[in-house]
Amino acid sequence: MLYFDHNATSTLLPAARQAWLEATERFIGNPSSPHRVGARADAALAQAREKLAAILGCHALDLMFTSGATESANTVFYHATRTLPPDAEVWLSAIEHPCVTEAARRHFPKRHRCIPVTRGGLIDLDWLDVKLKRNRPGLLAVMAVNNETGVIQPTRELLALCQEHEIPFFCDAVQWLGKLPAGGLGGCTWLCGSAHKFGGPRGVGFLKCPAKGRVEPLIHGGAQEEGRRAGTENVAGVMAMIAALEAREQLMRAGTATYKLRDHFEQRLLKSLPGAAIVGATSPRAWNTSLALMPEVDCRTRWVVKLDKLGVAASTGSACASGKEEPSPVLTAMGHSPAEAARALRFSAGWETVEADWNKLLVALKQADRELRGK
Repeated sequence: MLYFDHNATSTLLPAARQAWLEATERFIGNPSSPHRVGARADAALAQAREKLAAILGCHALDLMFTSGATESANTVFYHATRTLPPDAEVWLSAIEHPCVTEAARRHFPKRHRCIPVTRGGLIDLDWLDVKLKRNRPGLLAVMAVNNETGVIQPTRELLALCQEHEIPFFCDAVQWLGKLPAGGLGGCTWLCGSAHKFGGPRGVGFLKCPAKGRVEPLIHGGAQEEGRRAGTENVAGVMAMIAALEAREQLMRAGTATYKLRDHFEQRLLKSLPGAAIVGATSPRAWNTSLALMPEVDCRTRWVVKLDKLGVAASTGSACASGKEEPSPVLTAMGHSPAEAARALRFSAGWETVEADWNKLLVALKQADRELRGK
């Protein structure tokens, strides 16, 4: 099976698996226990925190370990409800992941505003600059890399703008980590990541918190994570996450990203299937992601189902069931019609994806097109 759905979840790296196995054998104690066995587990967590801080460029005590980005995002907005003035708004880009948009709607049902994006999928910095001169939100949230299009947002410019206006900045870095160098991301007020997106295990992630002030905990109980998140820490999961991120950072230092493979695939796709288009092609994108609008065919049969039968695992930007499911909010925000959104297929590769895999994907797409057209 060809796997082109790494943006949904990636395969577990051998280094992460080995780190998890070693941690389950070496650190059997509860990190909160007062005995030496517990102290060893606590020391392992502290070392992992230091390693992550060094990669991101922040202080180790700014980091708390969570179950992933969904918990992290909910923690950020819950904290905001407890600390911001009662009339404060939160602003977020119109292309955020559901874990951010739904958390904002839950905690700020009438006080959240969406920041528009351009046709190319980039945050509209001009719009934002104008609005910030008139009003200042209590929190601004923009992801680093979009999970559907792969478009890279201007994180550094956004951070500088937020610092200029003294606005806390929350960045969902889930699709950035493990694909692009993480150095400097620790400058964000809030930053979240999930291990399973870059070769770590599921169910573990982190949240980088503000350097000063108390964080209002979403989960109550014990005093773990400096009182910011109750519950016994997942030591083995954390160790595996750090091992995976270190391995990916090492690959990036070696300069082995495969932009050319994705770009070559897209060029051939557009030539082979008239009517196809690439979303966000004019904007900077993560090297592994291609969101294609496929040629118009009978939508009663889904592209993703046909590809699955041909041995390819990919995902769709929105369901192709007309009138029953909403089109992708990301594509809608970029100005695409529901009909166009219904033709979207996302192909997201991994570091281990080779040229032959991209070639086989193109062959499968051409075969699917023929079958969908009844040829």
